[in-house]
Amino acid sequence: MILGLIIACEVAFWAAILGGLFARYVAGRPRLGVVLLLAAPAVDVILLVLVAVDLLGGGTASWHHGLAALYIGISVAYGHRMIAWADAKFATRFRGAPPRPKLTGVAYAVACWKDAARTLLAVAISAAILGGLIVVVGNGARTEELRGFFPLLGVILTIDVLWAVSYTIWPKKSVKAANG
Repeated sequence: MILGLIIACEVAFWAAILGGLFARYVAGRPRLGVVLLLAAPAVDVILLVLVAVDLLGGGTASWHHGLAALYIGISVAYGHRMIAWADAKFATRFRGAPPRPKLTGVAYAVACWKDAARTLLAVAISAAILGGLIVVVGNGARTEELRGFFPLLGVILTIDVLWAVSYTIWPKKSVKAANG
């Protein structure tokens, strides 16, 4: 059941974002667009409440519950960036705004480190949700599955930091420099 709710919340999250951008750029209704864009974070709150209610109602934690915590952490940490990316795409497509320049060199490495910081935030939020659920439920046998997500959070953060380190050492070349 929780897996279905996660999928429904993911669909609702993107429906709110795309609906907000469609209202803003295609329908010419910027206020409606803002309302729909603000609905996206509400989806995360709804998912968190549903997961907590399921566990507090006697449910045993599964990987789905841990996935919900991870999803919420990523959504909170990267949500604004994802919306800004989609907004820029819509502005380019429907308003003729210039496309964002492709980052290379130091600018790309800096962007990678900013992403590593966002990933750290996502991991911290996910860990706090997992820890909070474990404490609130107060039954180690029913929340054992959640404990298994802590090493996964470390792996996710490590991969993102290694990505940033690699582009700091070997900067991404521009297309001109790579072909020249």
